[in-house]
Amino acid sequence: MNSFPALSNPLSGSGLPSPGAPGTAFWRTVLALAVVLVLLATTGWTAIREHDGTPGPYAASLLAWKKGSIAGRQLPGPDEKPGAVARFFRSLSTTQQERLADRYPLVVGNLGGVPVELRYEANHKALIEARDIERERMNDQRLTDDGRQTASHRMERFESMLDPARQILAFDPTGRGRAAEVFGDLDRAQRVSVVVPGVDTNLLTFEKSDRPYSAPAGMARALQERQRSASPGASTATIAWADYTAPTGLGVEAASGNLAEEGAQRLTDFVQSLHSPHIALFCHSYGSVVCGDAADGLPRRVTDIAVSGSPGMRVDHADDLGTDANVWAARDKDDWIADVPHMEVGGLGHGADPVSPGFGARRLSASGALGHTGYYVPGTGSLDNFAEIATGSYDTVSCATSDPGCVGAPTKTA
Repeated sequence: MNSFPALSNPLSGSGLPSPGAPGTAFWRTVLALAVVLVLLATTGWTAIREHDGTPGPYAASLLAWKKGSIAGRQLPGPDEKPGAVARFFRSLSTTQQERLADRYPLVVGNLGGVPVELRYEANHKALIEARDIERERMNDQRLTDDGRQTASHRMERFESMLDPARQILAFDPTGRGRAAEVFGDLDRAQRVSVVVPGVDTNLLTFEKSDRPYSAPAGMARALQERQRSASPGASTATIAWADYTAPTGLGVEAASGNLAEEGAQRLTDFVQSLHSPHIALFCHSYGSVVCGDAADGLPRRVTDIAVSGSPGMRVDHADDLGTDANVWAARDKDDWIADVPHMEVGGLGHGADPVSPGFGARRLSASGALGHTGYYVPGTGSLDNFAEIATGSYDTVSCATSDPGCVGAPTKTA
């Protein structure tokens, strides 16, 4: 989920002033241009994804849905607002609802406004179908060895997601795939946290056995568990939201905002479908770019946006995000994202550094976190802070020592 590589300073040893010398703004621009040239030389403008137009499983299911009906009634369109979808499903009998989930699992499982439990049920069925397809592909001699191995990995992932205890809120096996998982009781939660991950997020990286807290499912699980221990009486749920197309690898795609714009619209639609009165977004790495693009379209129920390891939020100042939500930012001392030029040049880069004093975010302590993917590891100050924000316990948030004004309470040492 790393958004950018650690880049050495191309001006080092050149006899030119370093970025810290007089004329800093000028030399930072030169540095950024050098980074752009490196990216173009190594990946090219054509690295920006050209989406395959071949219909996948979800597209095929959606086409059938559009032609379908129930009891002589037309089915709601996929772009229908969640409220209208919810009213339609409330008008159906339980048998009719389950019939739709059985016929069109990929549509019902991904449609905002459908009852949560029915979405879990539909996605379970869709996962069974996807697992069986990959099981057949594992032994398909027409595929290359790599193709059969990928099928094996996908089959194992789907098998894991079929655990009866898991609550899969979104699932699409098309291409590299998308998913969302709920931890807690989403229907009853008064406070909902949404974890938005970054680069290289797909179905195969949705969870990891090694370094579990660097993957979306592990990040969300850790946050939910920390909320429960910090505020046992709070009614909370946490969602691992990997339901957008994230950039692959490091290069132009990760440095541009094209996929962030697409992801922002999907995130906005998703958040609009949540009915909790308090929603907090926790956006890691490139996920913070998605959250920045989405900010001005989010409902007022989104009270907090917290970014970690951020390459930028596509704005120069927090006020430019167009949201009334509290904006928080954290970065640990070992995160290489600090070495990336925080600016936008030629359509590449994501703007100002959210942890810089001039950006205007409330700067959080990330004590104990290590590296770019260590923010959700249990025992870290960053995870503790995220849990306090998620439960509205602002007076116990630990600020970075360099930002005594991030909360009203006395600043704690980072």
